[in-house]
Amino acid sequence: MGTTHSKVAARRLWALILVLMMLAAVMALSPAAEADKDSTFTLTILHHNDGESQLLGEEEFGGVARFRTLVKQLRRQGNDDDGYPSTIGSDGPRGVLVVSSGDNFLAGPEWNASLANGIPFYDAIALDLIRYDALTIGNHEFDFGPDVFEDFVRSFDAFRPYAWKMDPPFISANLDFSGEPGLQDLADRQRIAASTVVKKDGVAIGIVGGTTETLPFVSSPRNVGVNDFVEAVQAEIDLLTLHGVKIIILSSHLQGLNTDLEVLPMLHGVDIAIAGGGDELLSNPGDLLIPGDEAIVQGSYPVWSENADGDPVPVVTGPGNYRYLGRLVAEFNRHGELVFVNSAFSGPQRVSGVAPDAVAENKKVLKKVVEPVSDFVADLAATVIGTSEVALEGRRIPGVRTEETNLGNLMADSMLWQASELAGSFGVPVPDVSLQNGGGIRNDTLIPAGEITELTTFDIAPFSNFVSIVPDVSRDTFKAILENAVSQVEFVAGRFAQVGGFSFEYDPTGTPRDPADPTTTPGNRVVTVTLDDGTPIVVAGAVVPGADLTVATIDFLANGGDEYPFGGAPFTTIGVSYQQALSFYIQDALGGLISAADYPEGGEGRIVTVP
Repeated sequence: MGTTHSKVAARRLWALILVLMMLAAVMALSPAAEADKDSTFTLTILHHNDGESQLLGEEEFGGVARFRTLVKQLRRQGNDDDGYPSTIGSDGPRGVLVVSSGDNFLAGPEWNASLANGIPFYDAIALDLIRYDALTIGNHEFDFGPDVFEDFVRSFDAFRPYAWKMDPPFISANLDFSGEPGLQDLADRQRIAASTVVKKDGVAIGIVGGTTETLPFVSSPRNVGVNDFVEAVQAEIDLLTLHGVKIIILSSHLQGLNTDLEVLPMLHGVDIAIAGGGDELLSNPGDLLIPGDEAIVQGSYPVWSENADGDPVPVVTGPGNYRYLGRLVAEFNRHGELVFVNSAFSGPQRVSGVAPDAVAENKKVLKKVVEPVSDFVADLAATVIGTSEVALEGRRIPGVRTEETNLGNLMADSMLWQASELAGSFGVPVPDVSLQNGGGIRNDTLIPAGEITELTTFDIAPFSNFVSIVPDVSRDTFKAILENAVSQVEFVAGRFAQVGGFSFEYDPTGTPRDPADPTTTPGNRVVTVTLDDGTPIVVAGAVVPGADLTVATIDFLANGGDEYPFGGAPFTTIGVSYQQALSFYIQDALGGLISAADYPEGGEGRIVTVP
């Protein structure tokens, strides 16, 4: 009996001890549980846009080798618990995203090094070494057609063939690749996708991509379909939300921050937006900027908007060319709701080689990318093809996108000359006139008088545009083409034309042509058009009946790029790029001398504005 009572007493004692231990555990865990409830997820977004193959940088700033080092440093800081403590509640999970919002390469001498090298392209090697989480598809990705973009994506696999699962996806929700088998294969393998879900410290973040609906008019996507941006992006957000993703990042390439601000109020569920294509510099007082950039700041970092739910959305972007890396530090509560943006650590981070924020160039990027590209460009720079007696105006504004310039005249003349030289061998008429869109002249500098090198011609004319001849262009069509060319001059649009073989006058206050409804609004800005031989084509805004014209231009415009209304007319490409035509014209037609008499500064009256 005593033994039984002893056992019962012992069991009761152990039960009491167990209860006390459980109570102690609950008391000990309750503060921690409450802390978990109140803790935030700190997300650092390192973003970049419009790298545009500017791999080499300048002596003190920029360059993809420094850029890679800066990304590595800020990624480490963002993942470090002591990097920047949470400002709300207790420190919880944290993560870092690295995102590009498009235009990951661009025609030019550095990109030509990639084309000469073949797969893997140098640009792709650099981006692969940076270790992006997602790369948005911009318009320039299609400048050389879908096949080259496919090669670009496949370059990642070629550079690290055994690490394909680590390769970042190229994202865009509103592009349809079913008409391009090569790109569709990449889409089937999720190398190209509408979105991607990235887990950081156990937290899922959805990144949805989107591309400008103007893609067919500003690049060469061939059979890539372009769907409604808002509809496609919203459908992808809804799909991610349905699968339990609470944090949604929109990474878009709409060619300007203002366009993002216009579409965000139409979209539900967006927490943060990253814009691309506009190269806007957003900055706050105290941010370290590249000297001189203080004058181009276009707003605070971030800019705030609202989504369709009425929730505030921070919108970020930055200048391209690997000169800045944007950093947004945001905090989310346990419901995936944005609760705070840490302004102390958010803003543009300049890519600097000078104190106090100097970063060293990454050795692997130097060896694999910078050194071979530098050698290629040096060879181009060492090849002198001529001399100019005058400075050549290639800046955008005021310049090749707003008015006649001597560089624009040089470009148009080189096209007219080259087309005239080769027209007979292709069985097509010699052209009467030539058109070069200002957006295809890319150096954006005033080229000083002096030596002109092969590199200079690549800086001016970097795209894969080929000289083409369009016969049988009616005079009515030609006037419509010119109305299109001057329809957006007030917006510094790339469609503004530099011309050869004729001159014209236009009234910038007149009604611009509406490409969406040209029948109702054909435009009435073009006043007179006269061929160099004195033949009138338009007088007092009215077309003079007469023979059709043969036009020399680039295939981009002949195909309807920049909404040039050639109307699907057949044309012949003569196998010479517009860069080659410029180089040949300077060397052969001008004998290596760009004279002040032929190409005076300020132009010679080919394009005149009238009240």
